[in-house]
Amino acid sequence: MIRIHNSLTAEKQPLTPIVPGEVRMYVCGMTVYDYLHIGHARMMIVFDVVARYVRHSGYRLTYVRNITDIDDKIIKRAAENGEPIEALTGRFIAAMHEDCAALGIVRPDFEPRATQHVPAIIAMVQRLIEGGYAYVAPNGDVMYAVAKFPAYGRLSGKRLADLRAGARVEVDEAKRDPLDFVLWKHAKPHEPAWDSPWGRGRPGWHIECSAMSVELLGAHFDIHGGGMDLKFPHHENEIAQSCAATGERFAEIWMHNGFVNVDNTKMSKSLSNFFTVREVLPTLRHPEVLRYFVLSSHYRGPINYSLEQLEQADAALQRLYLALRALPDAEPAESAHAGRFQAAMDDDFNTPEALAVLQMLAREINAARDAGELARAAALGARLRELGGVLGLLGVPAQHWLRLGKPASAAADTAHAPAVLGDADIEQRIAARTAARKAKNWAESDRIRDELAAAGVVLEDKPGGVTDWRRA
Repeated sequence: MIRIHNSLTAEKQPLTPIVPGEVRMYVCGMTVYDYLHIGHARMMIVFDVVARYVRHSGYRLTYVRNITDIDDKIIKRAAENGEPIEALTGRFIAAMHEDCAALGIVRPDFEPRATQHVPAIIAMVQRLIEGGYAYVAPNGDVMYAVAKFPAYGRLSGKRLADLRAGARVEVDEAKRDPLDFVLWKHAKPHEPAWDSPWGRGRPGWHIECSAMSVELLGAHFDIHGGGMDLKFPHHENEIAQSCAATGERFAEIWMHNGFVNVDNTKMSKSLSNFFTVREVLPTLRHPEVLRYFVLSSHYRGPINYSLEQLEQADAALQRLYLALRALPDAEPAESAHAGRFQAAMDDDFNTPEALAVLQMLAREINAARDAGELARAAALGARLRELGGVLGLLGVPAQHWLRLGKPASAAADTAHAPAVLGDADIEQRIAARTAARKAKNWAESDRIRDELAAAGVVLEDKPGGVTDWRRA
């Protein structure tokens, strides 16, 4: 049984679907005004693995991940660029999909955009006003009255009195309470706006997720996820809005992934210490390296981004692919490692332990190969690929992976790095070496082997005069 750490209770609890056999999950997605950075990628990969494993465990999953396509930052960026908002958001939605595809992130079942669900947002705001939880401010904004919701702060562990004591003193005649937050913003000149019972305006950020999750998954669903930075106030506000509007519990389990740090400081756009996915991927052998790096730490904890960590992920993946090389197709073997993998993933998606199981399985494959038990090695290899696939790894043919070179820009000292040979150059040198061996010109054969070794190419001579190769 899958057990998940619930941020609401700070305890692990069994995943017991509200509807037996069916899991409904909502994850807060991207505000689309720029490219994905590594922090965003971590969230996307984490919940992609959650979705993959829930389905692997036999549940029918409905996965919703929203897109915020109307927001102050979006409006500001479009104005700075001198382009329509739809052009800006459309471009970055396409870029997000490209980056996610490169990282092996499967599309959610639904990817609602805020601008497509304005009627549902207006309806929810109206219910909150009618229930006494919201009010129309003198400036035309609709505000949520936090004091009307006694459970406010339960998710984040914050108390209303402490929040008020720490609130900045600023003049805001629109709010009755400094903690109140906006549900509907009145229209400003040259900004997108929709008709509503309170005049033209646009949705506030928090209300869109409440309205879209309830519309697509119902008022009470199984899992709500997102980054740790959304816990307060975004998710706290979602709970207040949704529970007040529907009278239901809203999400049963809350999941939050930890931050990505650079030099032990949170990666964020505001600090300008972020790396985009598009900057990082060209420096890697393959996007799976970034995925392995993310999964090498438990999703709830922080992860420190560094070149050293990426190198370790590359080396770990290389060991797995080396174990899979030259294995024939086979049915997956029964193995105790499969049970260990399941136990790790059932325990709050413990991917570091699951990856350790894959490494143990790779060593067992190598031992079987060394013992001449090729059929057993092949069956274990099939099991390794199957379990790796649950994590979105090992999707590349081993022969292809082992011939992928690291980009020159990834070398620590490019001035002293060996020249990177292309596949065609390597094949030509192997052909010349084969000819030298047939002519019993061992000196030339050894010279070519040494030349290839210096360029990071490992040769494997096989029976029948065939020579295979891989990059070191």
